[in-house]
Amino acid sequence: MAPPPKKPRRTAERILEVTLELFNRFGEPNVSTTLISAELNISPGNLYYHYPAKDELINALFGRYEEALTQLLHAADDVRNVEDAWLFFHMLFELIWRYRFLYRDLNDLLSKNRKLETHFQAVLKDKTHAVKAVLDGLSRGNAIKLDSRAADPTATAMVVVLTYWLSYEYVRDPRHALEPDSAGPALLRGAFHVLSLLMPYLEPGQREHLLGLVGPYQKP
Repeated sequence: MAPPPKKPRRTAERILEVTLELFNRFGEPNVSTTLISAELNISPGNLYYHYPAKDELINALFGRYEEALTQLLHAADDVRNVEDAWLFFHMLFELIWRYRFLYRDLNDLLSKNRKLETHFQAVLKDKTHAVKAVLDGLSRGNAIKLDSRAADPTATAMVVVLTYWLSYEYVRDPRHALEPDSAGPALLRGAFHVLSLLMPYLEPGQREHLLGLVGPYQKP
């Protein structure tokens, strides 16, 4: 017996999926609601019915990112060694990559969108709290020796790299850096450079393990 036909996706869901794809591909400032409507093969009126303004599309996508990030950051409490930390930061970069338009055009978006301006400050605080939890877990697991006075600036530096790594990748190679084929190397480089800030504090065995994990992606 043939399975029942799949129900068509709701229009609002399709709009968000296509908008995310276009924002990631071209950058939010370069994508108009007219382009989104044309890509979906729907009328502008149909788009406006679901999302009356472009900011509402941005806010809806940011809300999804924020929800996924909140869930992921809880994993920071389970980090005890370099391999745990490597997995944690790689997963963070995977999420950032999925919503990379936010990071590609971050300063521009914050200057135009009040919700993002206020909520992204909370995102930075949550990231910093999670990174401090990672450092605490690595200390308890005897993977690092980090003076308490160095913990705050180290965590801040790690959050800065985490937040602006894709901007750095984009400046290095604007034509290709944020294309899907570049995702794997970019994510691995990002995770490595975040963790490389811990090199002076890692126990020798953990340092070697990190270098072994990153392999050929050590190059900038």
